[in-house]
Amino acid sequence: MEFVIEKVLPNGLGRVGVIKTAHGEIKTPAFMAVGTRGYVRFISADDLHELGAQAMLSNGYHLRRQAAKIAKAGGLAEWKPLSFDQPFPFTEPAASRPVVTGETCFDRSPLVAKSSEERESLFKAYELRPDGLPAKSWQGPTLTDSGGFQVMSLGSGLGKVVSMEKERHVTNTAHKERLAHVSEDGVSFIDPFDGEPDFIGPEESMQIQCQIGADIHMAFDELTSLADTYEYNIEAMQRTERWAERSLREHLKHRDDLGYRQNLYGILQGGRWEDLRRQTAQNLAKMRVDGAGFDGFGLGGAFLKEDLGEILRWCNEELPIEKPRHLLGLSHPDDILIGAEMGADTFDCVAPMREARHGKIYTRNGNINLRKFADTGETLDQSCDCTTCKAGWTRGSLRAMWRSGDAEKKAKYYNLASIHNLRFIVRLTEEIRKAMLGDYFDEYRREFLAKYYTEA
Repeated sequence: MEFVIEKVLPNGLGRVGVIKTAHGEIKTPAFMAVGTRGYVRFISADDLHELGAQAMLSNGYHLRRQAAKIAKAGGLAEWKPLSFDQPFPFTEPAASRPVVTGETCFDRSPLVAKSSEERESLFKAYELRPDGLPAKSWQGPTLTDSGGFQVMSLGSGLGKVVSMEKERHVTNTAHKERLAHVSEDGVSFIDPFDGEPDFIGPEESMQIQCQIGADIHMAFDELTSLADTYEYNIEAMQRTERWAERSLREHLKHRDDLGYRQNLYGILQGGRWEDLRRQTAQNLAKMRVDGAGFDGFGLGGAFLKEDLGEILRWCNEELPIEKPRHLLGLSHPDDILIGAEMGADTFDCVAPMREARHGKIYTRNGNINLRKFADTGETLDQSCDCTTCKAGWTRGSLRAMWRSGDAEKKAKYYNLASIHNLRFIVRLTEEIRKAMLGDYFDEYRREFLAKYYTEA
């Protein structure tokens, strides 16, 4: 992997560059679409290319049981995420789920399976993903997370999403009730999907990720919660650093197993404390195993929203400028803007697609909830260039599909709304890059935020 810096902001932190991987280039700043299980739910690989996505992030924890199959296929960029390899992400009975043939999920009437066996047979025959779209691989750059967030979630009981606003007064789950327990070796946990015990440590995580074969991997880390004390953050940070060295050692053994170079980022923890953030940035930056160091760095951890800029500044003032940095799990426009200004190169978050499925639509004048827009012919966002908006879909028509009891109509809504929201965030990073190159980033940020944080 090569990282070429094209321009640096006057503050010495924000920059524009290009990350060159075995499966293509990522022009930064860039937002990575989240395809947890090797695909972005309700958005096809062709849709991703058309909306301007440059890279996809998947999760080693969720793909660990498919890792050997993915390796056999040649890695994540060649693997087809077929439905019968993965759990179906819906709650409706099998007989009510649409099974659709054709180039897309939505271009003809659904074939409704009468039994789970018939449904699996149809999905196998037509090579469909669990969401009914064609199981075509994403052949661009990829990144896998190690599963550190899932470890924290199972341990602290904080759910699937960390919100920097709602968890200001968070409390952890009682220790005896936790599904995950951390030791020096790694993490022992109960899989919430099947109730079976499992274990992942740094070595296991690297072996899994190197089988999955993304271009960029994350070292195994322990993500603390906002409820954890300063003293526990010291303990967890030091353990994360020891795991980082073990991750790097194991990764060096397997990074070329699939015939191309796979790269490893070290992850910075340290919570909301400046001394811990600076110390771990220094330690990871100088860490070497057999002369090799990390190829880049992941900026992680739980912290309050108002602290984001300062925490990124502390980390990135210590990290080497020539290595790329990925800000984990954030996608709100103000977070991306401050992240880019403070030296983050790439971003990821499931929120654009998840919020679309819950009726939240992004617009230049702020987010809207489709619940309020029955029987309206108003477009989603007049300034948007996504395929959903260009095709003329209105707020009222999308709301009708979303609130429909028809599974096919609802799936079509998920596709159209997810494309819109994801394109909105991808376009934001494209415009940030252009503004940085054109020396008008400060003006662009002020104008964007003034419009976005108003009532739509």
